[in-house]
Amino acid sequence: MRKTGIVQDERYLDHKPGAFHPESPKRLEAIYAMLKGEDMTGLFERVPARPCDREDLLRVHSGDYVDRVAATAGKDHTSLDPDTATSAGSYEAALLAAGGLCEAVSGVISGGLDNAFALVRPPGHHSETGRAMGFCLFNNVAVGARYAQEIHGLQRILVVDWDLHHGNGTQHTFEADPSVLYFSTHQYPYYPGSGAHHQQGREGGTGYTVNVPLSTGHGDSDYMAIYERILKPVALEFGPELVLVSAGFDIHKNDPLGGMRVTPYGFAGLTRTILDIADACCQGRMVITLEGGYNIKGQAASVRAVIKEMAGVTETRAPSSESERDAVSVQPTVAKVHEVHGQFWTGLNP
Repeated sequence: MRKTGIVQDERYLDHKPGAFHPESPKRLEAIYAMLKGEDMTGLFERVPARPCDREDLLRVHSGDYVDRVAATAGKDHTSLDPDTATSAGSYEAALLAAGGLCEAVSGVISGGLDNAFALVRPPGHHSETGRAMGFCLFNNVAVGARYAQEIHGLQRILVVDWDLHHGNGTQHTFEADPSVLYFSTHQYPYYPGSGAHHQQGREGGTGYTVNVPLSTGHGDSDYMAIYERILKPVALEFGPELVLVSAGFDIHKNDPLGGMRVTPYGFAGLTRTILDIADACCQGRMVITLEGGYNIKGQAASVRAVIKEMAGVTETRAPSSESERDAVSVQPTVAKVHEVHGQFWTGLNP
């Protein structure tokens, strides 16, 4: 059994972007109810959330933008973007989301936890330096990465993003920085329009942004093969000291906003590959943060599967017969990534 931490706080439910908005408090209500199940007893310990310090936010966001979000506190409704709105409790929830992730990062780096899952909202990976977008206020995973570097002195961090939508804000934060490797699989072309193969970073960070844009219809075995054949060799060569994951469950087969076919089994398999990377490179230090996911029942079941994998209750690997078949089915994807990134990562070369 591994020691797994869970960030959980009822104040995340106070972010209410609108009665018919897909990023609803019901998402976390269902997950929190699932955590009370008998099969989850003893699998995790609570990590207390705290408000993120302003200086931690300013490593990613502009002061003007932080002030703009702060000004929404106590107001019933403020529209920051066509898709992104706040309520009276949204600013506090956003501070607690970023701060809760930082607490999880500290717990894992200190050795008090083996790994952790920040079950927070609002999500973050679309948020830019000075702009809210795509349901996101503060870029939680980017804040957590910079916190790990500035406060804990880490040098190399891997950020993995399996959300249906490309994490434009995360990419832009780190695209010129070789100390953070950003890897993303996402439905393409789709919102927000970024994440093409040729977006591979810039200046000193060229090669440290690895985008794997995917057409619709990919399921468990496809995703698991892609993560084994593309992410793993690149990540092992990079050698991260911490692995952060932007976990969007909108690639679930029943998600109303998506076109993928991943099941709880597939999410567990992705988690296993990333745990293998963390075990090989950084004593298993991995922290996941919740991003999207809009089929409430499917998301709760998938989070359960991920936590069981993190805790060591399950060990999910694709059968060898599936692996052989999927090696063929994902070959065009692997070949394209090799074409773009083979010059940077020898592990991608045949």
